[in-house]
Amino acid sequence: MPATVSSAKSRAALRISARVCAELLLVLVTLAVALWLLDRMWSVVWPLIVGLLLTTLTWPPTRFLRSRGWRPALAAALVTIMFLLVAAGVVALIAVPVASQSGELTDGVIEGVQRLREWAAGPPLNIGDAQIDKAFDSAVDRAQDGLGSAVTALVTGVSSVVNGVITAVLALFLMFFFLKDGPRFLPWLARQLPGRLAIDVPTVAARSWDTLGSFVRSQAAVGLLDAVLIGIGLWILGVPLVLPLAVLTFVTAFVPIVGALFAGLVAVLIALVSNGLSDALIVLAIIVVVQQLEGNVFQPMIQSRGLGLHAAVILLAVTLGGNLAGIVGSLLAVPVTALIAVVWNYAREQLAEPPAEPENGDPVPGAAVPS
Repeated sequence: MPATVSSAKSRAALRISARVCAELLLVLVTLAVALWLLDRMWSVVWPLIVGLLLTTLTWPPTRFLRSRGWRPALAAALVTIMFLLVAAGVVALIAVPVASQSGELTDGVIEGVQRLREWAAGPPLNIGDAQIDKAFDSAVDRAQDGLGSAVTALVTGVSSVVNGVITAVLALFLMFFFLKDGPRFLPWLARQLPGRLAIDVPTVAARSWDTLGSFVRSQAAVGLLDAVLIGIGLWILGVPLVLPLAVLTFVTAFVPIVGALFAGLVAVLIALVSNGLSDALIVLAIIVVVQQLEGNVFQPMIQSRGLGLHAAVILLAVTLGGNLAGIVGSLLAVPVTALIAVVWNYAREQLAEPPAEPENGDPVPGAAVPS
């Protein structure tokens, strides 16, 4: 006789499902409200995030100076000034080569387009000049139709530049204060919170800071090695814009997986346009070798403490961050995911039940049993 479904168990299962759905819905609403508030306060939150990221890079030299007896304000001021000088030097290294080689690069692009047109006209594609001209005219019409949008984008871009300058200035001031007063933050925070929160919140904040610092510094070191090795390869081949491409490689290293693909694609395209197909293939081979060295040698050596995130999780996080917030989302996706993992692991530690004590006479798990 087939078993019948218990009405009591069915009602209990439905009640549990309804309660779980209601709780999940409440969590999602709370998350949506938090994201809305974050968007409203983004003009303040974004400089704070940038300041924290910069502080993770500049804290080691500041800590070294303070350990040698320097006053906190003096050590923070010196490191901030040195950071500004280094950043200005990097900008100069990018701007000067781009300005001096822009004409050469433009001529190379035109020549590359012409070569591509000749290749398309031959076998196996056999695309006639009439088809190419038709496609070119269509592209010109679309460009003319989008001229108004381009003007609007230009105005928006100018506004973005102004906002970027304001963000950079605020981030530098915040970095100085973080370097100067950072070690006093957690004790102050613990004094402001009641009860258990005075222990939990500072502990999670300390772990989050360690994770964030480990990520930023390790990615900076790996990105620097990638930039140097790829830059040397481009310089040997005579590819133009070596310094900008090396800096681009360093910057995109902070967006794992996707950043390396983007920087490598840009380098290969410029090599293809300026030096031809053979050098482009050599550049591609150099990038593949360097990326293999990065994944199998550099990161295991430099990242003594990993983020504990699977590569698939990192890829999905970067993709989701890019879809939600563009470049900023891609840049923040991995550290935010790592911080969520820190909070999750701490919550699991606090919610885990202690191991059961063995009763009298029961063998302890793992202990040797006498024969």
